Amino acid sequence: MPRPLRQSPSPQERPISAPEENPSRPSTGASVSAPPEAAAEGRARLPRSYLLWLAGILASLAGNAVFYFALGWAASAHGGAVAGLVLSAVTLPRVLLLLVGGAVSDRISARRVLIAGDAVMLVFSLLLAAAAYHLGAPPALLIAAGVVVGVADAFYLPASGSMPRRLVAEEQLPRALSLRQVGSQVINTGGGPLGGVLVGLSGLAGAALVNAVTFAAVLVVLVLVRPRHDVPATPSTTGLVKEASDGVRVAFSHPVLRPGLLLTGAAAGFLLPVLPLLLPLLAREEQWGAGAAGLVIGAQGLGMVAVTLAVLRRGPMGRPGLLAATGLVVAGFGVLGLALAPGVAGATTAGLVIGVGNGVFSVHIAPLVLAMTPGSHLSRVQAVLVLVQSLALLLMNNVLGHLAGLGSPTAAVLVCAVMVVGVGLLGLASGPLRTNRTGLGS
Repeated sequence: MPRPLRQSPSPQERPISAPEENPSRPSTGASVSAPPEAAAEGRARLPRSYLLWLAGILASLAGNAVFYFALGWAASAHGGAVAGLVLSAVTLPRVLLLLVGGAVSDRISARRVLIAGDAVMLVFSLLLAAAAYHLGAPPALLIAAGVVVGVADAFYLPASGSMPRRLVAEEQLPRALSLRQVGSQVINTGGGPLGGVLVGLSGLAGAALVNAVTFAAVLVVLVLVRPRHDVPATPSTTGLVKEASDGVRVAFSHPVLRPGLLLTGAAAGFLLPVLPLLLPLLAREEQWGAGAAGLVIGAQGLGMVAVTLAVLRRGPMGRPGLLAATGLVVAGFGVLGLALAPGVAGATTAGLVIGVGNGVFSVHIAPLVLAMTPGSHLSRVQAVLVLVQSLALLLMNNVLGHLAGLGSPTAAVLVCAVMVVGVGLLGLASGPLRTNRTGLGS
């Protein structure tokens, strides 16, 4: 749940003039095959601009991790009710404004939205640091901070999510996004401990100041860099609400984007909650202990990283839609194995299978959705993608939590397994998704 999850535009030594844009994707959903020379380009070294941009993202994610730990820690001092309000203050405006944020980005250009968002958050972070230094962390300040961050996220996330498509060639998207995923996992692993140390030394004020430094660094990057594959903004006379709804229409009428988004939503609702929400409950029920739960989570991370590094090294493993759906099926069987595991060794093996399946799904579905989006709707479709994931996760976290409480954690995990496998099989039944060859040679 980042502050504008910084997917900042690619830094370069000097601005790059945008070359002739790639034509927008057809909305027919016909599979698009890259010629052999394009496939070779996909295996070529990623542009320096993207690598520098990625460094900005990782710095931003580190700032996010520290700041969110500090915000949650400060809120927890006032009790669970206040902590819940602070989290809701971030989530609610983000969900309500995401589609509008995507429309604004497509209308006035993603780069301008990113620059404006970073500038606003830089000023806000400095003001928050000063206020926290003098006032401490009263509930009103924490809730106000959550609202500001949530509103900024709604505009920043769709724009930043579209940036890889604007910075690298389509054939390089799988490797580019895989590299970002590896870096993000490393940052997220170390972000909590780093946040704990910093909060212990300087509290919320120090975390906000660190956040401001990372915003300033990314702002410099954004000013210097111009996307290489950008689509010029086309100001419209129609209202933002209509443009936002048009993003939803494009996303769910496209024969490849529609099943891709539905698979992503199902993964967010039934796969993502398994380890952070249900595994601790299952481990307590089976009396495995916290150490065993940590082993399962570590095995899952190992599986995901292994797949991500493989794609980073050699590119996509095959048809992206086919592999994404297959990955969900594999992950679903891993979840089933977790529910039926007789002991820690079996649960750890199941965690590894979940990680491999989730990794195969993630590294193929994200570039496919981004590549198949019409250039005129890049940010709006990213907004729909984030919204689908957010709503599914919010809903199913509560549903599965109640199911585990009323029934048992094992029953809740079994439900997740059945749903993940079932949705993966439905994805395999989708002809346009299964046969799409985007990014592959003829």
